[in-house]
Amino acid sequence: MNAPLKSEPMLPLEGLTLPNFELPSGACDAHMHVFGPEDRYPHVPMPHYTLPDGKLDHFQGLMRVLGIERFVIVQPSFYGADNSCLLDALAKAGNAARGLVMVEDDVSHSELEGFHEAGIRGIRLDLFKRAQQPIEDIKSYIARMAKMVDALGWHLQFYAPGYVVRDLVDFLHGVETPYVIDHMGYMLASDGLTQADFKRLLALMTEGQCYLKLSGPYRIAKDKGYEAVADVARAIVAQNPRRAIWGSDWPHIPHSGRDTGELLNLLVDWAPDADDRKAILVDNPQTLFAFE
Repeated sequence: MNAPLKSEPMLPLEGLTLPNFELPSGACDAHMHVFGPEDRYPHVPMPHYTLPDGKLDHFQGLMRVLGIERFVIVQPSFYGADNSCLLDALAKAGNAARGLVMVEDDVSHSELEGFHEAGIRGIRLDLFKRAQQPIEDIKSYIARMAKMVDALGWHLQFYAPGYVVRDLVDFLHGVETPYVIDHMGYMLASDGLTQADFKRLLALMTEGQCYLKLSGPYRIAKDKGYEAVADVARAIVAQNPRRAIWGSDWPHIPHSGRDTGELLNLLVDWAPDADDRKAILVDNPQTLFAFE
């Protein structure tokens, strides 16, 4: 096991780039994470990174600077299925926030109902952890989780390598539960993914229950710059802007010095039409997360 990546210091709020477009009322960051003190919120035994300085108070200050009004806290792999930090943050944030939990396979329905009352609206499936399993086992896992969320009107969120997404596309056509795939599908050419694979993924946005998340461009571009993923993002919006959502991926682990305002402004290029941006930032998150 490699040593965990060292999380970098956070960019100060005064260093943020301001939006270069007018954010619609109710704009939502549909993918961010919250962290807390290690003596209160223990991490998994072998985390991939050191504790980031991703405090809720800092993010709420960032919201005020950028004009974001709603947000979704996504359970990070750092805490595994211990959602304590997430639930405490939701209680503090109130109706402006919703959450996505990670759970064990044997989670009870009563526990899920308690999560619902706390503001949870979906389960995050970490398919990186299951990437080496037979694809049929992964399909069975997804089907089990879908039954759990259907009873609550939730959705599933897939955190998955692109080659797993590719191998699931045909199966996903038949999944009737709404689901979101993180980070534009994570289809890296370095993992052997092709343009044909990406086109098959895009078809799920019009032929299935798939939403794609415009998030983590640096995860796909690596060191090539954001322009390297612009065509991917534009293709997602062109395919179906009613099935795309945006997330900052704050605090941009482990490079927490990234400029969230700069990331937000990429939407002007990816979705130049103001109505499309409203769908991505407001309407689609409202559908998935049922903000009040």
